[in-house]
Amino acid sequence: MSESNLEAPAAAPGPQTRLDEDDRLRPEFVRAVVERVEAGDIEGVHELVAPLHPADIADLFELIDSDDRRALAAALADKLDGDVLAEMNEHVREELIDALDPHQVAQIAGEMETDDAVAIIEDMEEDEQRAVLRALDPDDRAAIEEALAYPEESAGRLMQRDLIAVPEHWTVGQVIDYLRAGDDLTTDFWEVFVVDPQHHPIGTCMLSWVLRARRGVRVADVMKREQTLIPIDMDQEEVALRFQKYALISAAVVDHSGRLVGMITVDDIVHIIQEEASEDVLLLSGAGEGDINEPIWETVRRRLTWLVVNLGTAILAASVVGLFQGEISRLVALAVLMPIVAGMGGNAGTQTMAVTVRALATNQLTSSNTRRMIFREFRIAVSNGLALGLLIGLGVWLVFGRADLGTVIALAMLINNLVAGLSGILIPVTLEKLNIDPAVSSAVFVTMMTDVMGFFSFLGLATLWGLHG
Repeated sequence: MSESNLEAPAAAPGPQTRLDEDDRLRPEFVRAVVERVEAGDIEGVHELVAPLHPADIADLFELIDSDDRRALAAALADKLDGDVLAEMNEHVREELIDALDPHQVAQIAGEMETDDAVAIIEDMEEDEQRAVLRALDPDDRAAIEEALAYPEESAGRLMQRDLIAVPEHWTVGQVIDYLRAGDDLTTDFWEVFVVDPQHHPIGTCMLSWVLRARRGVRVADVMKREQTLIPIDMDQEEVALRFQKYALISAAVVDHSGRLVGMITVDDIVHIIQEEASEDVLLLSGAGEGDINEPIWETVRRRLTWLVVNLGTAILAASVVGLFQGEISRLVALAVLMPIVAGMGGNAGTQTMAVTVRALATNQLTSSNTRRMIFREFRIAVSNGLALGLLIGLGVWLVFGRADLGTVIALAMLINNLVAGLSGILIPVTLEKLNIDPAVSSAVFVTMMTDVMGFFSFLGLATLWGLHG
C-alpha cells in the first residue's frame, strides 16, 4: 500500500477525530508508524498519528513490540497525556511510566481526573509514589493521597472529587450563573447535586431540568429527592451492579457520616463491568488475568499454580481407578467406557458452575433464594441424568450386546449428573460464604468431584453387579 494511503484524510479536523473503522490501526498503518519511529522521522510519526483519538493512540502502543514503545513515546511526547494513559492497558502503561521521571508523571497526573490519576500512581513503587506526590500541586496531592487511603477497587478509588453541589434554597438562575462564573468548576458532569448545610446530598437536578426551568424557580421545586448513594468503601463490582440495576448516569459517593465526597460516572462503570466480566471468565479457566501484555513470568506463575492443583486432582481420580484394576482387567469395556461418565459429568458440572458464578456476581443468587436454586439444579440434574443415562445405556447394549453393562453405565451417568449439578451450585455458594472468590477455585473442585465420582460410581457399580468378560 502506498504511503499516501496510510495517512489520514486531509479533511480530518484534529487529533480527536476517529479514523474510519476500516482504516483505524490496520496492520499497514501500524507498520508505517513503526518504520518512521525506527527511522527517526518524528514529523512523519506525528503526521500519521495526528488524526487518532486518545483511545486509539493507547491501542497503538499496545499493538507494537515492547522494544518500540519507548521510542514511540519519545516521538509522541506532546501527545502522551492523561487522556492517552487513562485508556492504556495497565501493563503497557506501567512500562511507559517507568521511563518517565516523577515530574513528568506528576504533570500528566495533574491533568487527569482523580480516579484516572490514582490508577496510574497506585501501581508505582512506594518511593516513586512519594516522588510523584511531592511534585504535584497541593490540592491534587491531597485528593490523590485521600483516594489512595481507601481500599483497592472501592468506590473511594473510583470516584471523582470534582463535582457540582448547590443548596436547595437557590434558584435555577443562581445555579446557571454559578456554573457560568466558576472557571475552576469541573466541565464533565450530567447532574447537579443538591446538599443541605452539612453537605449531605438530599437530591439531584439533571442538567436538562436546569436548562428548561425558569430562572426564578427554586431548586427544591425541580430537584429529584430520590437518589442512589454509593458508600465510599463499597466494592467497585457492587457499584457497577447498582449502576446497571438502576440505569444510572452518575451517582453521589458519601463518606461514613453521609457527607458528599465525590461522584462516579457511567464511563468509569463501563470499564469496571468489562474488567469484572473478563476477570471472572479467565479465573474460571485458571488463566489468571489473561492479558497478552502481561510479563511472561507472571503468566507462567499464575497458570502453573492451578495446573499443579489440577495435577493433584487428576492423581486423586487416577487413584480411584487404581482401586478397580482387577475389574478392569476382567472386562476391558470398562476402561473404554469410564471416561464417558467422568467427561459428561464434568461438562454438566461446568454448565451449572458457570451459571452459579454469574448469578453470584450479579446478585441474582442470594441467601434468600439459595434453597430454591439448589432444588432447581437438582431437578435439572435428574432430568439430564435420566436422558443421558437412557441414551448411553441403549447405545452400550447395542454395541456390546450386554444389557447389564448398559444398565450399570446408565445408573452411573445418573449418579454423576446429580453430583455434577449439586457440586456445581454448592461449591461456588460455599466458597462465597467463606469469602473466597468462587470464580477462582470452583472449577478445580467441581472437576475433582465429577471425575472421582464418575469413576467411582461406574466402576463401583460394575463391581457390585459382578460384571466380567
